[in-house]
Amino acid sequence: MNNIKWPEGYKSAVMFSFDVDGDTTWENGNRGLPNGDKYIKSLSVGQYGPKRAVDMILDKLDTYSVKGTFFIPGLTAERYPDMVKKIYIAGHEIGHHGYAHERFAGKSTEEQIEIIEKSQKIYEDLVGKKAIGFRTPSGDWAVETPGLLYERGFSYSSSMRGDDRPYRTIIDGEETDFIEIPTKWELDDYVAMAYNMYPAEPAGLDRISCYRNVSDNFMRELEGSHRFGLCISFMMHPQVIGSPGRIQILDKLLKTATETDDMWIATGHEIADWYRKAYPLSREKQESEKR
Repeated sequence: MNNIKWPEGYKSAVMFSFDVDGDTTWENGNRGLPNGDKYIKSLSVGQYGPKRAVDMILDKLDTYSVKGTFFIPGLTAERYPDMVKKIYIAGHEIGHHGYAHERFAGKSTEEQIEIIEKSQKIYEDLVGKKAIGFRTPSGDWAVETPGLLYERGFSYSSSMRGDDRPYRTIIDGEETDFIEIPTKWELDDYVAMAYNMYPAEPAGLDRISCYRNVSDNFMRELEGSHRFGLCISFMMHPQVIGSPGRIQILDKLLKTATETDDMWIATGHEIADWYRKAYPLSREKQESEKR
């Protein structure tokens, strides 16, 4: 399928998503350093997200009447329960992002199940419902992860990079109703604008990209995605995009998207639910899944 016929005459789709990692990623990095558990300053970089930047993002989304998808590690949700409730009450989607932002790749099946279910209980305790969307922390998952998620009622993932349209995930050699909404490295604000004291990744480059250049890159991707009728999923981090200067990048994207009449702005679960119904599995595959 080369062209997707989006709902209600829309030409393309856009998903604004935010990974609220908090201090989990910095804690994980600190563990590999001598006395890393005492590195307070680095933790505060991540804490800026839940403590300050999330509110700025919520205000900006409210200004444009846009609903976003917030992928939150269970540990971050435990530490900032009022933040999670505020996001949910404002009508945004809460997505699963591991427990302590741990890599699923390399984890045993039992360890993955424990992580998935532990965070699901946290979300349910806080907002009364489990997450149905998942984004794998730190960029990769194990071969069996999609099946574990699908078995536990997840509707979709936004983790992979191999397309710019939603698609059905292949599990045990069969297409399923577990939808993937891919994103890209070039849509990740952390790659371009996170100041990494350690490690210097990639080595030899400026630590923070020019905001104007990043904004131009994002805008070109948004416009290109719309021109070709695709689905774009921005992957942002409150500790990065939520600063007073960088949030203007988000403002410009929201302004352009909301002023483009035939651009569908949707949450992850809205895109997945629509795609599943608009492009159903064949009857034979549906019967196979039921068995």
